[in-house]
Formats: sequence, C-alpha cells, structure tokens
Amino acid sequence: MISKQFFHTLNARVKKAEQATDAELVTVLAPASDGYRFIPTLWAALLAMLTPLIIHELDFWLGWKEILMIQWGVWLVLTALFQWTPIKMRLVPQSVKQHRASMMARLQFIEQGLHRTRDRLGVLIFVSVAEHHVEILVDDGVAQHIEDKVWEEIIEEFVAKVRSGKLEAGFVECVERTGEVLSDVFPPTHERNDLSDDLIVLEQP
Repeated sequence: MISKQFFHTLNARVKKAEQATDAELVTVLAPASDGYRFIPTLWAALLAMLTPLIIHELDFWLGWKEILMIQWGVWLVLTALFQWTPIKMRLVPQSVKQHRASMMARLQFIEQGLHRTRDRLGVLIFVSVAEHHVEILVDDGVAQHIEDKVWEEIIEEFVAKVRSGKLEAGFVECVERTGEVLSDVFPPTHERNDLSDDLIVLEQP
C-alpha cells in the first residue's frame, strides 16, 4: 500500500527536478503489466493431467467417471490457487514478465506524450511492481547526450530497493538522481511544465 505522503513527496521531487532542467520527467507506477491468467491456468491443466497416473500408482480402484471428476476437481482447485499473485508470478517465466513490463513501459511513454516534448527531452521512470521491473525511457534528445549505462546504474539501485520492499524510498531516490543527471546536461533555459508532475498509477490488469 502506497502512503498518501509518498504521492506528495514524489510530486515535490519531480517539480524540483524539472525546475533544474529543460527535460520533462514523468513517473508511472503499475501494480503489474499483465494479468498473466493464461500461464497459471495452463500449469493447472498440465498437473491435472497427471491425476490418473497418480491414482494408478497409489493402487486406488476407481472407475473412469470417478477419476474424471477428481481430475476436474484438481484442475479447478489448482486454477484458483495459481491465480494468487505470489504463486502466479513464480509460475510465469522471467522472460515473459520482463517482455510484458518492457512493452507496457513503451506504451506509457507514448500515452503520456513524452514523445512530443520540445527538443525531444522526455524522460519516463516506469515501475511495474509485480515483475520488480524498473525502466527509464528517454527520447532522442536525451539519448544523444547521455549514455545508457548512466540510467542502468540508477535502475539497478532502484530494483534492489523494490525487491527489498522499499518502493517509496527507491522511487524518490531515483527521481532525485535522474534529476541531477538531467540538470548537468540540460540546465534550464526557460520555464516549461507541459506534462503532469503527479505519479500516474495504472489499474490492476
């Protein structure tokens, strides 16, 4: 649960960062980047298919109707159980989670209008909590002057905070460090604030 104070704190940090640079900074938080309902259901179906073999190995004398009913029951129970987020996220391959989160980040870059900023100085800090995914996306104007490894170092520290349950502190530090990098390369030449300074929280998929 995110505290109300965090929203105010992050908003203030974004405003402060943008006052020191010509870049536009937007923050987006997603509980998850996908519902991932298909993969857990598939796992449940695969395990349910083993039910007849297990019954046979245990030497239970059951008719095919009873075995079928048990198999259906196993599938239904596992399907419900595997939709519980802590279990579900362990069942989804890491590559799938990272791909979905990365695609969501790029979608948000477009939806939040970061590709339309003056001088192409849009910067997105995107966090998808369920996947422990943090990404900093920048437009061409920023990418031409700041190497990716600069953002990678900031992201690495933020991800460590997310994994340890310190999302709020990590987000604030990420905004501050991002602002420092941007202010060094793109100091303010005129006042601008075309995009929202508030943290954008996406709905649970």
